Amino acid sequence: MQKITDTRELTRYDWLRERRKGIGGSDVATILGLNKYQSPYQLWLDKTAQIEIDDSEASEAAYWGNQLEDLVATEFSDRTGKKVRRANKMFHHPKYPFLVANIDRDVVGEDAILECKTASVYLADRWEGEDIPEQYICQVQHYLNVLDREYAYIAVLIGGQRFVWKKVERDQELINIIQERLIDFWEVNVNQKIPPAIDGSDSTEEYIKERYAKSETGKEITLKKDIDDLLDQREELQETKKVVETSIKEIDNMIKFELGEKEAEIGIAPRHIVTWKPIESTRIDSKRIKEESPELFEKYSKTTIYKKLTIKEIK
Repeated sequence: MQKITDTRELTRYDWLRERRKGIGGSDVATILGLNKYQSPYQLWLDKTAQIEIDDSEASEAAYWGNQLEDLVATEFSDRTGKKVRRANKMFHHPKYPFLVANIDRDVVGEDAILECKTASVYLADRWEGEDIPEQYICQVQHYLNVLDREYAYIAVLIGGQRFVWKKVERDQELINIIQERLIDFWEVNVNQKIPPAIDGSDSTEEYIKERYAKSETGKEITLKKDIDDLLDQREELQETKKVVETSIKEIDNMIKFELGEKEAEIGIAPRHIVTWKPIESTRIDSKRIKEESPELFEKYSKTTIYKKLTIKEIK
């Protein structure tokens, strides 16, 4: 029998605390490495209650996404003639209750759900034709798995002025892959408190920078032996990086030469358009201000502190 949690009376804090007890649709992309804003390591810290629940106000994008959900659902109904209704429930997988789903709408009379989205106009190309951003495909397949539904609809308002809706069929092969990854994350990483590997994502870098901003001045520790192997690997990658960057610069210079020879700003190839135009920018000459108006420079200067990683080989 499927467990269902009523969410109608939950405060935002209580709802977030309830979400912490399982893996929801928005967690799927993170665990699969598809979320550039959060790493599996950050999610692990949250699910193991190693960080405080953040029930502060949602970001602007999240706020307007919530505000426009009703509009998107209503527009979907108007355009398709399909009736939808709120669920106001947290559904749990019958076999793996830590797999949960908070769906936007049920589609009345169909074995289907509706997921409502909003998207920036700059991401419009990700919704062209039959395309759907992969993180949303995985989220919807997760919901179909938890609720044992046959298909879903995704409706999206793009840039506040273009409406698109698409049907997503159940993909059991993909569901099996997703479910295996989610179970492994929960049973190994969360239940056994084994952290996922630190990755190279921007979100992990920012998290580490913020969490470990403070340190004891001059404190020295002995690192594990395998750190030397990592540093050797880093040095090899740096050399590879130099080769790749030089190769890219060589290609850029060849293209600039072709444009420069004809004094052109725009070049058109069979499959590409290239531009090389002057871009004017205005910047404050801080060096000159410091020399000519030191008091003004001092008044508007801001000191920032950051930690720099420096590596030296022991001879």
